[in-house]
Amino acid sequence: MPTHKTVKRKTSDPQLPTRFSMVRSFQLADFVTLGNGVCGCLSLMFAMKALLTQNTDFLFSSFWCIPAGVVFDVLDGRVARWRRSTSLLGQELDSLADFCSFGLAPAVLGFACGFQKMLDLVVLTYFVCCGLARLARFNATVASLPTDQHGKVKYFEGTPIPTTLVIVGVLAYGVYCGKFWRFANPMFQHEGPFASFSQAFTPEYVWGGEISVFPGYELHPLVLMYGVSGTLMISRRLRIPKL
Repeated sequence: MPTHKTVKRKTSDPQLPTRFSMVRSFQLADFVTLGNGVCGCLSLMFAMKALLTQNTDFLFSSFWCIPAGVVFDVLDGRVARWRRSTSLLGQELDSLADFCSFGLAPAVLGFACGFQKMLDLVVLTYFVCCGLARLARFNATVASLPTDQHGKVKYFEGTPIPTTLVIVGVLAYGVYCGKFWRFANPMFQHEGPFASFSQAFTPEYVWGGEISVFPGYELHPLVLMYGVSGTLMISRRLRIPKL
């Protein structure tokens, strides 16, 4: 009779990495950086939730996530220097978290506040691409930039991407003062819990109104602050001392 041999399978392969090896390799500063990324993701989701529910509470929650991300962005560098632990993984993680919190999230907030014309979308996309290019350039050139005695880069080429917090502050002030979002105007509560987007984002309810650039193509002038911010980020002649 044929005999069947029992093949003993290996339960572990020495060539395979251990479980959760990537998480185990994280430094304390990397977990702080992840806090920045969490803030960016929450800001995006709160902004979408605000549009779905037409509730400004979610919109303000989205606004507050950005300064919270700035706090984590400042802390991760300090923790890394304190622990004297830097890595290529941490550098890439920091750039990705910054892109989410200070690139994508502010652009989505601009859309949520009413910058929804086709030319507005072009400017917002330009802003996002500038932020992406600025972070990629920093990662590629950081090794060649002059540093101080502690190994800290002396200056930034172009404005740092967290400076987009200024744009978020302008939007938050506008919503607070009623310059955006007809949804929040009590004059129109009798129309029901949900107002149409065509009514909510009319020129008088988007701060600065709109102008016609070409027949059928309008632009909200205030969206140009995104274009200015993006251009300053990718400038190589503009050098900002790193504090």
